[in-house]
Amino acid sequence: MKIDITEYSKKDKKIRVQKQDRNSSLDLNFLYSFNDKKKEKLYKELKILLQSGVGLKKAIDIILLQTKKKDRIVIATIQNEILKGKSLNFAMKKTGVFSTYEIYSVEIGEETKNLEHIFNELQLFFYRKIQIKRQIITVSAYPAFVILITILVLVFMLRSVVPMFAKVFKQFGGELPSLTRKIIYISDNSSFIMGFILAIIVIFTAIHLYFKKEDGYRSFTSNFTRKIPFFGNIINTIYLARYCQSMSLLLSSKKPLIDSLNLIEKMINYYPIESTISKITADIIKGKSLGNSMSKHNVYDTNLVSMIKVAEEVNQLDIMFNKLATQYSEDVEYKTKTIGVIMEPLIITIIGLIVGVIMIAMYLPMFDLSKILNRG
Repeated sequence: MKIDITEYSKKDKKIRVQKQDRNSSLDLNFLYSFNDKKKEKLYKELKILLQSGVGLKKAIDIILLQTKKKDRIVIATIQNEILKGKSLNFAMKKTGVFSTYEIYSVEIGEETKNLEHIFNELQLFFYRKIQIKRQIITVSAYPAFVILITILVLVFMLRSVVPMFAKVFKQFGGELPSLTRKIIYISDNSSFIMGFILAIIVIFTAIHLYFKKEDGYRSFTSNFTRKIPFFGNIINTIYLARYCQSMSLLLSSKKPLIDSLNLIEKMINYYPIESTISKITADIIKGKSLGNSMSKHNVYDTNLVSMIKVAEEVNQLDIMFNKLATQYSEDVEYKTKTIGVIMEPLIITIIGLIVGVIMIAMYLPMFDLSKILNRG
């Protein structure tokens, strides 16, 4: 699909988009990424403009004026479709950059004439999603950096420092301590060991890329990840927060529970939750409550199930899911900060032990140097 922006007048600031095939949607993802941060900003601006009494068409025009050049094609496509009399959800679908979740949510907002609420919920959804991503990056960045430095220091010591000591020991002769011999052996074979480790990483990466869409592989990897101490619990909490936020948006938009669950199944992308949705849906169709259906699956913690059961009794599921989403997001933030506090001294200790063992191994023969010289 080729996109030709033929006119951008400084006077009216409108972009007209011409398409070769009007029956298919624009696949703008091939051109660039209209990422979560841009979506969060778009929904926030739409919400503010509509709350200020600005009509949807005028709001799109205003946003187009403020949009950066590389992102104008998305807004211009939406503007072009709306000027033709199409709905906003249809225009969003045409761009090819919005998820089914977003399109359905906007469609519900148009049907109920409550777009402001939908934009507010979508903005909140992407805001929380971005915050969680940032927290994960913050937590993982420091350990990743320190591990990299550790590897570089280890390689330097094995390739430069240890061989230098080995040459000195060879000149003096004599029997070396067991620990020293082992470190020298590792140093002599460091190229092979590093190559072997790299090969293992490449093989596991290839296996992951090949099988990542298979249910059996996804089940195994996700269950393994959940069992990792502390980290597994955080990952599970992150997706529970996303699940609750999504349910809150859909239910508050008056989307039926069954339809909401079907949409969640398509967008959650976390197998432990995704694999339970069809079973929960089947139970609800049989007349069982959402809380009781969720209680059969251990991915949903006791607190979540209990709160959902209470919310069902008072008919406030959307409000409860929103509160739970906030609670889980705050829980993730607290746990990630805790990891940062724990990981820093732990990693420093590990680095100190590795470097310390190597240095002790190199200096052990020095303590017995006089005996070695006498034997010589």
